[in-house]
Amino acid sequence: MNASASCLVVNTSPLIHLAEADLLHLSKGAAAIIWIPDAVAWEIQAYGPQDATARALAANDWLEVRPAPPLTAQVLAWDPGPGESAVIEPARSSADRAAVIDDLAGRRCAEALGLALRGTVRLVLAAKKADRLPAARPVLERLRDSGMYLSHAVLQGALKRVGE
Repeated sequence: MNASASCLVVNTSPLIHLAEADLLHLSKGAAAIIWIPDAVAWEIQAYGPQDATARALAANDWLEVRPAPPLTAQVLAWDPGPGESAVIEPARSSADRAAVIDDLAGRRCAEALGLALRGTVRLVLAAKKADRLPAARPVLERLRDSGMYLSHAVLQGALKRVGE
């Protein structure tokens, strides 16, 4: 698993969670390229122009909407969903890319295929470790308060990883 990917290929739910909590900037510093597969962009745009994530996608040119390569048999066999598949396939094609997925089925597929994998929580922890955040707890609580499911056990385990 690649610890320092230069490109993050991001799925819908991490974008939604970060945008709704006004924390999308945390992904900007996580890699040189933030790739949003076109299938993910379409999924977000379907919520309409007033949606926080759709507005953020339109307003931030550092979120690079790109087409995903055609799906391979390995990804099709897992059938993790259209957005997850569109993230997993480009992440498979280069060792310097990591998939950013929160959905369990998508994460299981990415792990089985040996991909570098992140989630919303890991983006927060990485920002804390890189001194781009003074503390992870208020950010994780803000994500939870804005609708991201985060169990007490996951929250406590994450905070322990960064010494909080």
